[in-house]
Amino acid sequence: MHLDLPIEELKRYQGINPKPSDFDQYWSEALAELNALSLDYEVVEADFRVEGMTLYHLTFTGIGGMKVHTKWAKPHQPTGQAVVMFHGYGVDSGDWLDKVAYAKEGIHVFAMDCRGQGGLSEDTIVTIGPTVRGHIIRGLKDKDPKNLYYRAVFLDTAQLIKIMQSMKDIDPNRIGSYGQSQGGALALAVASLVPEIKKTYSVYPFLSDYKRAWEMDVTNSAYEELSFYFRNVDPLHQFEEETFLKLGYIDLRHLAPRIQSDVIMVTGMRDNVCPPSTQFAVFNHLITKKTHRLYPEHGHEHIPHHADEAFQFFKLL
Repeated sequence: MHLDLPIEELKRYQGINPKPSDFDQYWSEALAELNALSLDYEVVEADFRVEGMTLYHLTFTGIGGMKVHTKWAKPHQPTGQAVVMFHGYGVDSGDWLDKVAYAKEGIHVFAMDCRGQGGLSEDTIVTIGPTVRGHIIRGLKDKDPKNLYYRAVFLDTAQLIKIMQSMKDIDPNRIGSYGQSQGGALALAVASLVPEIKKTYSVYPFLSDYKRAWEMDVTNSAYEELSFYFRNVDPLHQFEEETFLKLGYIDLRHLAPRIQSDVIMVTGMRDNVCPPSTQFAVFNHLITKKTHRLYPEHGHEHIPHHADEAFQFFKLL
């Protein structure tokens, strides 16, 4: 029994969420706004000690003046390589342990807290409409799509890369991006906005093909807030077309063709949280060197051996 479309259909699937006509202009203007920001940042040494590296809390100012927090594992004998890590939905940048393994190899690691989720990054953005039950819907009621929550988060990821590229012992062309679920989405998003990123490892990415996710068992998936939004804000679906068109600005499948990094994507074929079709919609739009690891028996859960593969992948940055 298929959770989603049959595999041969998935390999051809292109997605159904609409793309705004001014999509490219939207992101060009967003990046121009980002370029006006200072690359200044503050660091405070962490109270965690590991031989061969120094661990820091790094804070920078993102779009809208928000303070964005990042963990930084700085190796004492750097190779010039760096990896940026992004976390899953609603949590934070995690413990130091997985960062330490990379830093032991001379690789800088940066792990960003998304605004207003489980970590230390601020979120004082003012939007119209709901502020509960999820971040996909933040800003959907605003007339201006620039107020979408994930526009700001995507730009935070790009700002962090720019800061990393400005550091003297990091080669700006030897940076990789890595994450799972929301983190997998951000690993792809930042690669689409910063073409110098060399390698991307994305595990069951979120934030794509919203209309397809809504048409499936949406109330039991990571996209359940779409149902909440329609039930409470637009119960007659009078603005359904407008809603999904606006979500198109933050749809990864529309950003995917911009990615130039080598990509490994991991998909559990029984994933009912981020359905496989929403992930294939992204993978099938990638026009760079790409590999898709398919796990027939796994869902949105721990995927065996993927972290080891990612580690080896990034060692060759």
